[in-house]
Amino acid sequence: MEYQYPISLDWNTEETVDVIHFFECIEKAYENGIDRTVLMTAYRRFKEIVPSKAEEKTICNEFEEVSGYSSYRVIKKAKDAEEVHLLKM
Repeated sequence: MEYQYPISLDWNTEETVDVIHFFECIEKAYENGIDRTVLMTAYRRFKEIVPSKAEEKTICNEFEEVSGYSSYRVIKKAKDAEEVHLLKM
């Protein structure tokens, strides 16, 4: 991947690593598929770091611009498909 993840200078190292992990989970959903539980755990942690819907939208849109992967679509599919174990876009 030849792009940078959107990060905030306000986050500490652990938070930055956790946000990057969330975006890596989004990538996995598109590329190979990901366990829904792993994805939702990463998303819950992401929401602890980025609780604001507006900030979440901004960061996820920045990620989609550089990667082509929609965090919104992945999370929506994961929420809608509670019975699915392997989530693949």
